[in-house]
Amino acid sequence: MNGLPQTLIAMANRVLAVCERTTTPLVTAESCTGGLVGASLTAISGSSAWIDRGFITYSNQAKIDMLGVAETLIEHYGVVSEEVARAMAEGALVHSRATAGIAITGIAGPTGGTPDKPVGLVHIAAAHHGRDTLHRRLLLTGDRDQVRHDAALAAMELLVQRIET
Repeated sequence: MNGLPQTLIAMANRVLAVCERTTTPLVTAESCTGGLVGASLTAISGSSAWIDRGFITYSNQAKIDMLGVAETLIEHYGVVSEEVARAMAEGALVHSRATAGIAITGIAGPTGGTPDKPVGLVHIAAAHHGRDTLHRRLLLTGDRDQVRHDAALAAMELLVQRIET
């Protein structure tokens, strides 16, 4: 057993089925989930046919260096923002051979929250070459593990939506 929740494995299977049906290679760019989406996808045999690469960009500098997120974007909007999530997803596409990608940035907690950006705030963006980047803002509840789980699940759902539409 891979130790991942069945909810994540089931959604990862759905993502990979959509990738196979549409011949869409993927890239992930994760911050607060720390690779949970990538781990869920790669837990499935045969996923290497559709996963190009995954970026774990936990620090601001990693987002800048690996994904090309503009430092001014982070300074102006904050790392947990729609603008940075979109830049992460679009940067992941630029820095890969994938056709579609997902990015997640947020505050998993239990520390790190502020009144403006509380624990559980997550921004997800799904990008696809030739299509508008989709964005979702979530305010999740629960402990750190629950926030990370729910963010990864929502990210894969948004990714399926971006690929299918």
